[in-house]
Amino acid sequence: MSSKRFLVVTMAALFSVSASLTLAADAQKSSKTKKDDTEAATKAKASTEAAAKDEDKAPRLTIVEPVKDYGTVPKGDKLDWAFVVKNTGDSDLQIIAAKPGCGCTVADFDKVIKPGATGKVTAHVDTTAFAGPIAKSVTLETNDPNTPTAQLTIHAIVKPYVEAYPAGFVRFNLLQGDADTQTVTLYSEEDDPFEIKSIEVPSEYVKATFAKVAKKEDLAPGVGKAGQNQYRINITLGGPDAKIGPLAEKIRVVTNSKHQPEYPISISGVIRPTFRVDPTGVNFGEVAPTDSAAVRSILLHSNDPKMPEKFVVTKAESSVPNVMASVKPGANKGDYEVTLQLAKDAKPGDIDGTVKIFTSDKVNPVVTVPIKGTVKSLTAASTTGK
Repeated sequence: MSSKRFLVVTMAALFSVSASLTLAADAQKSSKTKKDDTEAATKAKASTEAAAKDEDKAPRLTIVEPVKDYGTVPKGDKLDWAFVVKNTGDSDLQIIAAKPGCGCTVADFDKVIKPGATGKVTAHVDTTAFAGPIAKSVTLETNDPNTPTAQLTIHAIVKPYVEAYPAGFVRFNLLQGDADTQTVTLYSEEDDPFEIKSIEVPSEYVKATFAKVAKKEDLAPGVGKAGQNQYRINITLGGPDAKIGPLAEKIRVVTNSKHQPEYPISISGVIRPTFRVDPTGVNFGEVAPTDSAAVRSILLHSNDPKMPEKFVVTKAESSVPNVMASVKPGANKGDYEVTLQLAKDAKPGDIDGTVKIFTSDKVNPVVTVPIKGTVKSLTAASTTGK
């Protein structure tokens, strides 16, 4: 065989071997790809099955009685109800929150309920401030994927067997020392003859008396059961012992009503001081007799809108020898200015005393205002000015 022919045969053999190796490699690669695809599909199926299995294990919120209807209840009744909550799922049910609506409170609730177990959510409604149909709700927030929120509701018709005309409250706006009387009429829807047994007042500066309305023409019109007794209650508040500030009190009326034996009457408003003092303390600071700050003022203003001229400042007396006090009327009725002036010959040292302001007020005839400060020497003041 010639060398040329040998070379051709050799090349053909090599090509054949290379082609065989390539086909084998492709087959192996294809087999591996199929295997990987099969494994991926198996993993995906397992993941889906696991997810489905986990979903099957989710908690399930079931409320046995989502609405509680009390029917007709007397005004003032306290309604308490424990709603039964059941977990019909396969994992722990968590009550994340129980949010009450207006007029309802949540006393307690079970935070975790095991599968197949029951828990409670206790709601409370005070009917004192309501009349007529009411619906008070509690919103639950849970980890149930299908029912993340649910609502519990208490229904009732609140009937006032005892009520007040024109309203169950009184409001006072007084100056300290003054007194005022307001009247309400109590009536009833009871069948038995209505009576007031007693009245309890919250403090000594509140007085209350009651009497049965004797004349038919004096009865509150269009209220209460026909032929039933009505009572007029006179409420007097104020006097020198009354505390300055807002009023938030309650009078307790005890009756013979079998449905509503107690009736509260609310007292609101404010008691203001008869006059205002500004400022309530004076501090000269570190001052020399020739400084502009050596003169200070105290303003007094009557709080009486009807007769401010009744308030008069008669004089002012300083307990500090180096501080002189004088009084002059203001531009408006009931306004006065007390001027405090450091004496020109005041000696260096501390100022520590009071100024007494004498007025015509019957409750607080004398006002004492503290005075503080330090008197500098004229030499020190001159040096400081330089």
